[in-house]
Parts: sequence; structure tokens; C-alpha cells
Amino acid sequence: MLFLPVRQIHYSAWLLVGLSSLLQILIFPLPGLYVLSWVAFAPLIVAVLRARPAGALEVDGSVHLQAATPGQAFLLAYASGILWYAGTCYWIYDTMHEHGGLSAPVALLALFLFCLYLGLYHGLFGFLLALAAGPGRDNRRALISVPFLWVGVELARTRVTGFPWDLLGTAQVDNISLSRITTWTGVYGASFEIMLVNVAVAAAFLVPRKKRSTLLLAALVAAAVLQAGRLVDAPAIPGDRAALLVQENIPVDENWTRDTFERTLQELTDLSVKAEASSSSSSSALESAHGKVDLIVWPESPAPFFTSDPLFREPVTEMARATHSWVVTGAIGSTPATQNGASTGTSATELFNSAALVSPSGDWTARYDKVHLVPFGEYLPFPKLFAFAGGLTKEVGEFKAGASRAPLVAGDIPLGVFICYESVFPDEVRQFANQGAQVFVNLSNDGWYGDSGAYAQHLNQTRMRAIENDRWILSATDTGVTASIDPYGRTVARLPRKERGALVAPYALTSVTTFYTRYGDWFAWLCAIISAGALLTRFPLRKKAEASS
Repeated sequence: MLFLPVRQIHYSAWLLVGLSSLLQILIFPLPGLYVLSWVAFAPLIVAVLRARPAGALEVDGSVHLQAATPGQAFLLAYASGILWYAGTCYWIYDTMHEHGGLSAPVALLALFLFCLYLGLYHGLFGFLLALAAGPGRDNRRALISVPFLWVGVELARTRVTGFPWDLLGTAQVDNISLSRITTWTGVYGASFEIMLVNVAVAAAFLVPRKKRSTLLLAALVAAAVLQAGRLVDAPAIPGDRAALLVQENIPVDENWTRDTFERTLQELTDLSVKAEASSSSSSSALESAHGKVDLIVWPESPAPFFTSDPLFREPVTEMARATHSWVVTGAIGSTPATQNGASTGTSATELFNSAALVSPSGDWTARYDKVHLVPFGEYLPFPKLFAFAGGLTKEVGEFKAGASRAPLVAGDIPLGVFICYESVFPDEVRQFANQGAQVFVNLSNDGWYGDSGAYAQHLNQTRMRAIENDRWILSATDTGVTASIDPYGRTVARLPRKERGALVAPYALTSVTTFYTRYGDWFAWLCAIISAGALLTRFPLRKKAEASS
């Protein structure tokens, strides 16, 4: 039977689930104990493959345990997923409560429902692993299938639910030797390698005790060798250009009046003009290293900056003229964008989370409208069902999705501009480079997350997009981290968080097309196909084993 009573699950399996969940939480910021990624999933694997008594004793008198049924495995892994999301995405509670207008109990309920929903993917992994294991104790085929199953489930989480937050491979973003595989496979290749070592660790606890120490030592040596890649640093990549990234540090809950609006805008334009002038008059060594500032970037902002509002357009236009620079600014668009900035005739009442491009002559030449919107943040899915969460949507706006990922061309600079949450989608970001973008620009407002680990988690995922596509990323945020990121994912310059300032950020244009940029999630799809094949070939073996018993 698929489902046997929960009480038939041995208590040791639940302890292993708890241990695995804790380790999974610790590998992502803020704890950031990345080295634990090599062993974090091993306890969960062992729990699924040694979950219930078989009715006999081992030679040494201990309980003989065998693999969980698929239903039991789902429950074990589902519990792990719920705990992992609660410990990693706890910031959702504060966001919904502090900024979404939800009471504490309702915000807590929203977090709980979120964990129940996303935890299903961990549950799916456990379910599939139990199917691959089948009856009996020879689980070699199941262990071999683990990395393929995990990557297949990560692909489903990205494509089906649309919340690929903290994909496992991101834990090794600082491991330059290991992370370069992502130029071929995307982040999923790093996830695969991590799970492969976890399988070796788990296998050490699934073999007879006399073989355990040798196998465990080999697994830990492999983990140490792979982790040692963090000690190796690639040579510096010179940035022959410079951009000015403005960190606005505008409070998310600012009470906007006309005076506040005009004062804030004046302060930001003054800051940008003075910082650009200062960089231009700096030492010849600095100028020869990075070049003159040719691009000013303002982030996604909580301020009511509308591209159609003259009170906003005119100061930004004058700033572009005064600095003789191209300007990319986060703003709210009120008509669908086209490459030449003209309207397509759609109702002007539709709003878009946008990035506008302004030329050195002050012309508003193009705009990118955010394609992948944040559910419950920028739009409300199934409004009748989730009407209780409408407070957050009212705070941010009911936006419409854009339709194009074409680069914004700033003179000789093809810019791949993506906004905030879009940076966590590997296949979507790589499309900008595939269409010719030679540098990425990420605009973000991470002020919603407060001082939780979300801002650091978001930064690491953005850095992984730089590695996958071999591109510089200019990351401009409202409250931080505002940074210049090189093609190895290193932050080569950054501003302190929660301070208003301007960063002279080095960067360079890159026309190289990585294998991942060209072909996208081919590796993840291959893992999903191999997983399906392994499961299909396992069913005849299960029936044969059940018949013989």
C-alpha cells in the first residue's frame, strides 16, 4: 500500500528529518554555513530509506528498518520542507504584517500556508525516492537516482509554482571552481553535485557497519576537495567602464506629500549629479581603471515615481543632460512599453513595474516592463480566494505583466534590465543575454525584507545569474545591497546597507554566449527525463518483488 499509518514510521526517521531541516536552514544566509550543504540532505535520504521496522532484528539485535512507503516518504520529506521554508523564508511574516496591513495572526497564517504549499516539493522528492527504492533493502538504484530526482523537483518548483527561491546550488555561489559549471548547466549543475556528495554520505549509513567508516571517509574527503574550491580565487576581471548606482534608502512606508516627493527627488538628483562630477574629476588612475561614468542607475523604488508624471520626468531629464549620461530609473509605467517608447494603444489605466531609459539629451527612449510579477506583492492571484491578503497588494499596486525581454540599448551598451524578484529565475534572466544584452542591470527594492536574511539570499541568487551568463551585473537597490558583480559572481564594489549614497561601479561589456545562455535549462530537463525513466523501469521490479513475497 502507498500509505501505511504514520505510527509505523520509526522515531529515528523523524529525528533525522529534524536534523536535515536544521542543516538545510543553516546553509543559506544569514547563517550562511555553506559547508553544511554537503551533508544537509543525507539525514533526509537515510530517513526515507530506513523509516519503518521490517518485523525482524539485525544480527546485533537492533531493529531491522526498511524503506518507507511512498506515502510515508512523502510525509517525512513534506515535514522537512515545511520546516525548511519556515526557517529560511520567515521574513514573509514581517513583510505581510509590517507592510501588508495584516494582523499578526493572519500574517502568521499566511506564512504557514506558504510553507504548506512550497513544502509539497520536498514531499514530492521523498515520494519519488520511495518509488525508486521499492521493497527490500537493496537501495542502490534509489541512491543513484537521488541527484536526478532532486534537480527534476527543483525544475518543477521553478516552472510550476514559480518560486525557485534558494535553489540548492546557490549555496556554493562563492565556490568559484565549482560554480563555473553553471555556465554549462545553470545552477542545477551545482545542485546535482551537492546532492551527489549527500548520497555518498547517506550511503555510508546504509551499508553494514564494517564498511561504514571507509565509505564515510571517502564521502567527506570528496566534500572537502569540492569545498576547497572556495579557497581558490580567479584572477581579477578589469572593468573598463563605470556606472553610478544610486542607493535611495527611501523608507517603504514613507508618508508621501508633494513636499516630501519634491524634496526626495531633489536630493536624489543632486546626489547623482555631484557624485558623477566627483568621479569625473577624480584621479587619472581611477579614470584609466574604470573610465568615465556613462550610466546612472536608480533602483526600483517605493516612491510614487510615474514615467508619465512631469514632476518626475523633468528633474530626471535635467539630470541626464547635466551629467551627459544615460539614465536607467525604476518607475511606474502607465502604458505598455515599446522599444521606441511609443504607446501601443492599450488603456493608460494599466500600471507596470518598469525601468525607463533616458538618453544624455534627455529623451525618454525606451522602457522595460517587468515580466514576472510577485504574487501577493504586485498582483493578487485568485482574488476571491485570497481576498484577505489584499492589503499588501494595495500597498504595492495591481500591476500588469510586461511582454518583452529585449535589451534596452543605451548608445553602444545593450542592457539586460530585470527587476527585483526576476533575478531568481535562471532561465528568464539568461534570455536577456541570449537576445544580445552585454551587461545586466538589476533594479530592486529589498526594503520590504527589513533586516532578515532575505536581502542576502536575494543577492546570492543575483550573483549566480552573473556566473551562469558570464556577465557583469550592476545591482541597484533601495536599501542595499547595491553592488557591482563581476562574471565570477564576486562583489567587486558595494555600498553599506540602509544608507543613502552613490557607488561608482566598474563593469565591462561581454559578448560571450555561454552554453547555458544559449540552451537554458537543458540539464534540468535531462535530469527530469532520466528520473522518469528510472521510475518507469522500477515498476516491473516492484511488481516482481511483491509477487515473490
